[in-house]
Amino acid sequence: MTIRSHLFSGAVATLALIFAPAVQAHPHVWITLKGDVVFSPDGKVAALRYVWTFDDMYSAFATQGLDKNGDGQFSREELAELAEVNVTSLEEFNYFTVAKNGGDTLAFGKPKDYWLQMDKDILTLHFTLPLLNAVTQKNFTADIFDPSFFVDLSFPEGAKVELIGAPANCTADAVRPKGFDASSQKLSESFFENLSASAQFGSQFASRIVLRCK
Repeated sequence: MTIRSHLFSGAVATLALIFAPAVQAHPHVWITLKGDVVFSPDGKVAALRYVWTFDDMYSAFATQGLDKNGDGQFSREELAELAEVNVTSLEEFNYFTVAKNGGDTLAFGKPKDYWLQMDKDILTLHFTLPLLNAVTQKNFTADIFDPSFFVDLSFPEGAKVELIGAPANCTADAVRPKGFDASSQKLSESFFENLSASAQFGSQFASRIVLRCK
């Protein structure tokens, strides 16, 4: 199964039918990022804590039929299955995250503490992504992107990276991606359909967390 059938639970397919003229160029889904760095008690980098806020169009379609009690609200329990689908499907794509430390690419464990909330018709996914092994910081970075650029993941202007349990000498920056070049928008939909995760097209639009510890 693909990222479209898993992560977006059919919502994107519906959007493509209804809003076809508007979705001919990538990306199709927009996520506003918050990314924080979690440290272990011994001062090592242990995890990334994410808050991903989806665009209003995706939020509306992804939650269709999930208000089981018809009260016009979406409880955490009603959104639990969708949250499970989201984090489970992301494993195939390494959680849209490439973390490196001192030049070494790091592996992740299973996401934890994941849940979805709906606030003012906007869907937000919360989850913690632990490193398989905590590491002593050596030029730690995390690039966040969808290789096929189906999804745009960007920090908002002025975003801050919170450091949880960090040594006092650590700071971090949230680096926003450069804009999507207009010439790239002329690429056909078939070009993007044939991109594999290994193509890494979306890496040129990556958001980045840069950690520095003196």
